[in-house]
Amino acid sequence: MNKLLIRNVMKKIFLFSATIVLLINVASAGGPYKPGDLADDFKLKNVSGTEISLSGIDNAKGFIIVFMCNTCPVVKAYENRIIDLNKKYSEKGYPVVAINSNDKTISPGDSYEEMQKTAKNKGYAFQYLYDESQEVTRRFGATNTPHVYVLSRKEGKLKVEYVGAIDNNSEDGSNPDKKYVEDAVNALLTGSQVPVTQTKAIGCSIKWKKA
Repeated sequence: MNKLLIRNVMKKIFLFSATIVLLINVASAGGPYKPGDLADDFKLKNVSGTEISLSGIDNAKGFIIVFMCNTCPVVKAYENRIIDLNKKYSEKGYPVVAINSNDKTISPGDSYEEMQKTAKNKGYAFQYLYDESQEVTRRFGATNTPHVYVLSRKEGKLKVEYVGAIDNNSEDGSNPDKKYVEDAVNALLTGSQVPVTQTKAIGCSIKWKKA
């Protein structure tokens, strides 16, 4: 076997091995999540400076994960509904966990310092976390603010039960005839099947870091 043939064979072996490693990494990273998937836990800093993980939130049967921010007008339109979701369901075991992933260099109003101001001014009673690296957001597959993932927690596993919009009214919220998140959580609380497991998320696009 001549040297050129050996080099070609070795090159093909290297490329094949690299492809296998890449596929393994993608599979182990999980996401983007869809209904029925198992989600990974994560750890992010909240507005008080404490690292928070879902496994560290006691007595939760699941979570209402909301990817949001400070500046998006659609988030502002939904803000009271997000607050109300936490009031209604946190004591029933499904607290809201909000995550801001916007890059502060593109959207300065979504910096960690501005998150702290917003949470204080609005009196957020739920966890408001900062995904500065945007790793968690990419893993979930969130694209908009707000973008909601309802997770159930059973035997330490996090199952994605619903993905999408909060309801079908992005304006004042006075007359939505479809309350997707509430319907999903109510079904989980009663042991029923979630009636709608996925809808299209609406709102502002997430501000990704520039490559």
